[in-house]
Amino acid sequence: MVTGAAKRVVLETLGWLLLLVGIAALVLPGPGLLLMVAGLAVLSQQYTWAERALEPVRLRALRAAAEGVETWPRIIASCLGAFTVAAVGIVWIIQPPVPEWWPIAERWWLPGGLWTGITMIGSCFIALALIVYSYRRFHDKPEAVAALEGEIDRADDERPHARG
Repeated sequence: MVTGAAKRVVLETLGWLLLLVGIAALVLPGPGLLLMVAGLAVLSQQYTWAERALEPVRLRALRAAAEGVETWPRIIASCLGAFTVAAVGIVWIIQPPVPEWWPIAERWWLPGGLWTGITMIGSCFIALALIVYSYRRFHDKPEAVAALEGEIDRADDERPHARG
């Protein structure tokens, strides 16, 4: 049986891990905002700051999803990006030999090995699933985008602003 303290440690560790990986995935391949929302959702069970931050991040993630499927060039670019991440993941799994032009130590050629490649391929599948979700929810649905923008505006109006 898991005690309350052990459960809290597990949830906090999971929440912080999801949040930190989400922040990293904002600049690395991966669903950054989605992981941040998941991390904040877990942390909001324990921290009021996480509860306050959850809704704005969730709304930003939904806005990014809506913008990502506004036009066909964006959809195609997003899909190509996802497939590129998968292709790089396959290269990581195959681990080709270090090329002669590689300027630094051999140990820095494709660091992380098999699991880095697997997570890149997983990121591709997550990205494609998110593209499909976003397409079905927002593409050619101005009423859905308008409702989201209204929700964002209401959240902005409710949030206390710094006075200067």
